[in-house]
Amino acid sequence: MYNWFECKVRYDKTLDAGMIKTVTEPYLVDALSFTEAEVRILEEMKPFISSEFTVSDIKRVRFSDTFFNETGDRYYKAKLYFLTLDEKSGSEKKTAVNMLVQAKTLKEAVEIVETEMKKTMIDYSLASVTETAIIDVFKYSADSKSITEE
Repeated sequence: MYNWFECKVRYDKTLDAGMIKTVTEPYLVDALSFTEAEVRILEEMKPFISSEFTVSDIKRVRFSDTFFNETGDRYYKAKLYFLTLDEKSGSEKKTAVNMLVQAKTLKEAVEIVETEMKKTMIDYSLASVTETAIIDVFKYSADSKSITEE
């Protein structure tokens, strides 16, 4: 089970035309706390940013499930409603859940969600799939554990 934090990193980026522009980019980090998320994003970003950078914002985000596709270069947020029957009233109850999907296109993201949901016995309806601004996702691994313990 992942515990996701969206970390916004602010730094000076050199554009193709040679101009320098200050940008803020969101990244997703798996961590146990806000403090660990900050330490992890700082360590993960060091090799990629040569100038100074700061973490401008950290917020917890909830994804009930994540589907990673190594060929995908974009991240999509899929909102689903799990449908259950309320036995007392006999009415249908909808429970909203968000899922993170890595894919090349919106169509592929929808296909991945539908393929994964076919493996379950859950009745659901797909409410929306939207592309996120997330640049990269850093999952928890044994290597990242050693970073935070130093």
